Amino acid sequence: MDFSEPLDWWLRAGSLAERIPMGSLHPAVVAATRRGGAASRSRWAVALSGGCDSVALLLLLWAHWPARRDRLVALHFNHGLRGRESDDDAQFCRTLCRALRISFRSQRWKRSTVRPVSEAEARDARFDFFRRAMQQDHSRVLWLGHHQDDVAETLVMRLGRGSGLAGLVAPRPVQLSHDKIVRLRPFLTLSKKALVEHLKWLGIPWREDESNQTDQFLRNRVRNHVLPAWLAVEPGRDIVAGMAASRELLQEDADALDSLSASIGALHRSRLDLKKLEGAPKALVRRLLYKWKLSLKERCGDLSKQGFEALLAAVIAQRNTRLSIGTSGFAVIQGFTLTFQRVVSKSRR
Repeated sequence: MDFSEPLDWWLRAGSLAERIPMGSLHPAVVAATRRGGAASRSRWAVALSGGCDSVALLLLLWAHWPARRDRLVALHFNHGLRGRESDDDAQFCRTLCRALRISFRSQRWKRSTVRPVSEAEARDARFDFFRRAMQQDHSRVLWLGHHQDDVAETLVMRLGRGSGLAGLVAPRPVQLSHDKIVRLRPFLTLSKKALVEHLKWLGIPWREDESNQTDQFLRNRVRNHVLPAWLAVEPGRDIVAGMAASRELLQEDADALDSLSASIGALHRSRLDLKKLEGAPKALVRRLLYKWKLSLKERCGDLSKQGFEALLAAVIAQRNTRLSIGTSGFAVIQGFTLTFQRVVSKSRR
């Protein structure tokens, strides 16, 4: 079968849409695409690595939302970490988009060093490319192929780090990031196993990243060792679906805290009124302090977990405090108000 021919991809995209109907996708994502939703007006970008999840995602977007085809752009970031195989991934994605008649943007990572890169560095480089490409195309919506297995891996990793509610609900189906990009993850209702089975049944090809089978990154070790060991202990339980269900319940709690915190009216831009928090549950105060931190954006990037806990204790006690936040400035509590005080460099004095 020659998959460079558009008809073959078109037929299989339609067949995949029959096997994975719109009702199987996360309802919050589908709602975001409807009139008035967060993704109803902007151009759409889709992260396309060439793996099974991103290939399935692109085909389903093409099939389920035909009116969007001429406003859809696929973004491929070539990390170049696997030499010729990485370049072959890019060519596969280009051929697929040409067959579907979808706009395609790609970039190869130009690194100034040959040292091993971390998972965070690779992710940051990838999303930096996404942001720049989306700015050029005037797109504010990014589709991502994260599925239930990604939820399970993230949950295990963040539990080990002692993450709170804000960290444990990730990845969300609909997420407004700090750069005002709406990230949509429709596959949080599906496992990777299900996606693979659908593509294999229809004979749809994809690219396999063999580095995912190595233990180079923590996520790989969780995927290849921790979750299989857990499944071996409870072979009759679908632990991936179970953890995805827990994420949904945690998001309900997070949304409730968000709604309650907004009703208090204690946060005004980058100022937190501590008088309105007197006697409030610690979880609510923590949520508002977290939102205060987010309001500072990059200015509060150096606030460590220990620093956050120290600031939380000071907020609850409502005591005057001046806490250093790295080199960027200070968190200052004075007169029952928490504000951020930027460090003034000597050159500006």
